[in-house]
Amino acid sequence: MLRALAVDDEKPSLEELLYLLNADPRISSAEGAGDATEALRRINRALESGPAGPEAIDVVFLDIHMAGLDGLDLARLLTGFARPPLVVFVTAHEGFAVQAFDLKAVDYVLKPVRRERLAEAIRRAAQLRGTAPPIPVHEPDPDQIPVELGGVTRFVAVDDITHVEAQGDYARLHTSQGSHLVRIPLSTLEERWRARGFVRIHRRYLVALRHIGELRLDAGTVSLLVGSVELQVSRRHTRELRDLLMRRTTG
Repeated sequence: MLRALAVDDEKPSLEELLYLLNADPRISSAEGAGDATEALRRINRALESGPAGPEAIDVVFLDIHMAGLDGLDLARLLTGFARPPLVVFVTAHEGFAVQAFDLKAVDYVLKPVRRERLAEAIRRAAQLRGTAPPIPVHEPDPDQIPVELGGVTRFVAVDDITHVEAQGDYARLHTSQGSHLVRIPLSTLEERWRARGFVRIHRRYLVALRHIGELRLDAGTVSLLVGSVELQVSRRHTRELRDLLMRRTTG
């Protein structure tokens, strides 16, 4: 099992990468760092801990373009250590591949990161670490979804999510305790959570039926009260929603 550190100064990209890393069964832990300086401090702790220590890091997934010390600079510094972690570059730029492999990078993954491509990079890193058994059939826990909070990955219970709001290629998960941004399209969550009682009420919103408090009708418009939040229901989704609520009431 690999212990990973992801480094990217763009928070959404870092969150997405950590989500994908935590979904891979060969990754035992994944931490995030928002810049190369923070990452270097964390790697120094890992090296002081030793390869079998509790702070150890096996592989760093490293962006290139970052403010201050960039990814190539950090990789060059790591070559001076006796037992540095492996490096996988994860970048939106194709033009640095030669420099990356000159620095003994394991792989060079282009953004936007595809799950299958990242899995190949993880396989290469695991093979070099001598920990590459066949990948077991594994799915992330369907009752939880990993979210990134300040460089730490936490798991939110799906049952605690009241509604989901589309924000471009991202989705904001709302709970009674706050909200979390993940890079998963709303359409993907709609398909994944349909059987768990989530229903599309608008092109922007997915709602958990269990958290609907009121259905409001006003001058031909329909809205829902979800906790203390009122959400508009689009006309195209109104009939399906009313049918679902009726079946839950009578069934």
